[in-house]
Amino acid sequence: MHHRHPHPPTAARPQSTLRSPLGELEQTFLVLAHAAEPLTFPAHLVCDEPDRAAWPVDRIRTHLAHPSTRADLREQTWREVVRRARDLGEPWDVVAVAMTVPVLRRMLARLARPVHLERAEVEQEALAAVATALHTVDPGMERLDRELFSAADRAVHRLVYAARRHATRETGANTVPLDHLCSTSRADHGEPVHELTVLDRAVQARVVDVAEARLIARTRLDGEPMSRLAAERGVSVRQLYRHRSAAEQHLAAYLRRQVENL
Repeated sequence: MHHRHPHPPTAARPQSTLRSPLGELEQTFLVLAHAAEPLTFPAHLVCDEPDRAAWPVDRIRTHLAHPSTRADLREQTWREVVRRARDLGEPWDVVAVAMTVPVLRRMLARLARPVHLERAEVEQEALAAVATALHTVDPGMERLDRELFSAADRAVHRLVYAARRHATRETGANTVPLDHLCSTSRADHGEPVHELTVLDRAVQARVVDVAEARLIARTRLDGEPMSRLAAERGVSVRQLYRHRSAAEQHLAAYLRRQVENL
């Protein structure tokens, strides 16, 4: 008996080690399709006159996505994909989620993702939503595939909304965005001061330490992903966000005092 997982295999790995959950799932899928004994699927379900009885699963997916494939063929193929995922478990649950990857890529490419929300986290959320929907969707409903895509779409939009709400709380009245540091911190003659100079002075004043200043500079100014720094420091991405938020609050209070004393 196969053990079913509510998440695709990539979910078990720490986020900081993920290059791309969609990419890793795609690699697993292609290995199944091109192994010495490739995983195959009845070709007649997706094609009226197939050249052979069974096709590798990647060829099935290509025909599923092709505009010329009739709706009824697409429908019966998706029903069988979902049935196998439910009844047979691995590797068909992996295959079923991987069948949605091309559509998920297009969907996430159009998503207005906040800068601080890692792409890997969004991809993983979409895949997890599809994996869960495979076992909760009504197999008799029309456009089964559309329900899987809708589940992913709802999940990533909830994630984006939560990330924006969190950012609003974290960067409310207690913080000053780093791109405003030049305008809020002035030299003796009223000239704008570079952000790195502001950070350097804050370190000298012991408002933030060197590690905190580097964290702010590398993520806010250089645009490095938080996941990379989290991996370097051996902490979770979420913990690093909290650490940066606390440092920026101290920095904001320091800058306000400087402005008040001008």
